[in-house]
Amino acid sequence: MHARLRIASRLSRAVAFLALGLALAIPQVEAAQRKPAGAKKAATVSKRVAVKQKHKSTASKSTRVSARSARAPVRMAAAVPARPSFGQLAGLHQVDDPLDLKSSVALVMDQDTKEVLLSKNDHAVLPIASITKLMTGLLISEAHLPMDEPITITQDDVDTEKGSGSRLVVGTTLTRGEMLHLALMSSENRAAHALGRTYPGGLDAFVQRMNAKARLLGMTETRYVEPTGLSSKNQSSAHDLATLVNVAHGDPLLRELSTSPGHEVQVGSRVLQYNNTNRLVKNPAWDIGLQKTGYISEAGRCLVMQAQVAGRKLIMVFLDSAGKFSRLADAERVRSWVEKLPPVGSGGAHVSAVVAGPRS
Repeated sequence: MHARLRIASRLSRAVAFLALGLALAIPQVEAAQRKPAGAKKAATVSKRVAVKQKHKSTASKSTRVSARSARAPVRMAAAVPARPSFGQLAGLHQVDDPLDLKSSVALVMDQDTKEVLLSKNDHAVLPIASITKLMTGLLISEAHLPMDEPITITQDDVDTEKGSGSRLVVGTTLTRGEMLHLALMSSENRAAHALGRTYPGGLDAFVQRMNAKARLLGMTETRYVEPTGLSSKNQSSAHDLATLVNVAHGDPLLRELSTSPGHEVQVGSRVLQYNNTNRLVKNPAWDIGLQKTGYISEAGRCLVMQAQVAGRKLIMVFLDSAGKFSRLADAERVRSWVEKLPPVGSGGAHVSAVVAGPRS
């Protein structure tokens, strides 16, 4: 009996130990079973986060690309093409010539013999831009006004026609000689306007004098409305401008100032360096006695010169040139052509290309 009780007691303890073991083992098994599921869930969450970050990165990149794309048209829109020149509108560039000039209007004349070596639309009347300043300089020089007299830039000299800038700020004072130098050499608009404004009788009297001088010289295809050339209403023909260049070349002061490579002026505490707008004056292959450049969109690129080529004194006029440097290239083409021509007086050198152009 006691033996059975002892056996039963042992069995009871064994069962209790077994139950306790199972009780302890089951949570571990369940935990082990739950761990992969949790890891899987964590991996899924991590994957979702990664996908979201990827989408966010892609969206951000897409936003940046879109922003760049949105900005690009703004930059493109800023590069507004220049308005067509009067010569382009009139079809003058459609006229061919043997030298393939890029200027729609050209005239090359022997200064001594008056022989016309090349003409192309030479009576077409077009805006002449800063070639205007050649007449401005001629009148100032012929007036024999004191060149050491100080002239101050005022608000009246600020360009309201084209909105162009200038380093000669309102209040700047230079001598008349310095103003004339900058106007002819580097085409300084405020300087040219100040010269006309301070002419005896004022600006209106000066413009009247410009037109009177043109008539006196026989420049019947020429009209001026102001002294800078910023207005497209300042118009002339290559034929008339050749006459002006011939007369202006006879003035030693205009020859010196227009062909000066560079000039420094003292403005307050600053020293400003100005350079010639025609780089050919620095070219040793050229012997230039007088020159003037000009540009506004209505006129295209313009250039007039007196130069000695192959022993000949030539007057060259190029108006409405299509590219930034093409007027200089046209001058080089003419020089190379003239150097191959027969001697003076042999004849047979004249080249002509003519089409009716706009007239004022």
